[in-house]
Amino acid sequence: MLTRKEIQHLIPNAVQYALQEDIGSGDITAQLIPAEQMATARIISRQNAVICGVDWVNEVFRQVDPELTLEWQVDDGDSVTRDQVLFWAKGSARNLLTAERAALNFLQTLSGTATISQYYADKVAGTSVKLLDTRKTLPGLRFAQKYAVTCGGCYNHRIGLFDAFLIKENHIMACGGIHAAIATAKKNEPGKPVEVEVESMGELEQALKAGADIIMLDNFSLDAMRESVTLTDGKAKLEASGGITDETLRSIAETGVDFISIGALTKHCQAVDLSMRLIEEH
Repeated sequence: MLTRKEIQHLIPNAVQYALQEDIGSGDITAQLIPAEQMATARIISRQNAVICGVDWVNEVFRQVDPELTLEWQVDDGDSVTRDQVLFWAKGSARNLLTAERAALNFLQTLSGTATISQYYADKVAGTSVKLLDTRKTLPGLRFAQKYAVTCGGCYNHRIGLFDAFLIKENHIMACGGIHAAIATAKKNEPGKPVEVEVESMGELEQALKAGADIIMLDNFSLDAMRESVTLTDGKAKLEASGGITDETLRSIAETGVDFISIGALTKHCQAVDLSMRLIEEH
């Protein structure tokens, strides 16, 4: 599970790139405003949402103008309602407007991820299953989106290709079988979790015998999932994957599998509708 502290060092570079692509050689529209003009900006959510991205917003305004001040009314993980004030920003009117889009892009995207994560988490409330994200993230925002998933009450699968094995059909074929793939994984990186994807009960039995830590049940029926839980009997963790929908999620959770992976947590998130308005100060 990614924590807020673990991703702090990644935020400045992400923000710097976002500002470079937006501002380029300079914000020519903001230059229409007198340099000495000060303003207060009010940022609201236009819909119910779960907030995520406070630290990215702070960094955007800091890089644009360290003299800008922000007064947050919410924090990451907070649920908000339509028209609720998220934060106030004060300082140079020019610089507030220059920072606006990059800041809201981070906030709307990460809040969208957190919001859909909470939506799915609520659907399995009361069960023991953990909903996992996948690597289907926006390029350059992997860590940010996975952190947002946790703000919405779901959990992280492996972060990337480096921290855990996920042996899938093509790996199995190239390695010469399930047993050979798992044995090589444990030899190459002892101590790192080894997960293998299976498509039948026969492959499940092979994965168990080979000592897989986690077994991904790819597009198994509900009956096959229940049978897999009984057969495995705690010797490995089970993860359901493939074809997960709003309608089937609860039923899958109730089969007794340990995890359900859902690409939609990061892949299908819809940005939260936000608005910033300036209030002139004289």
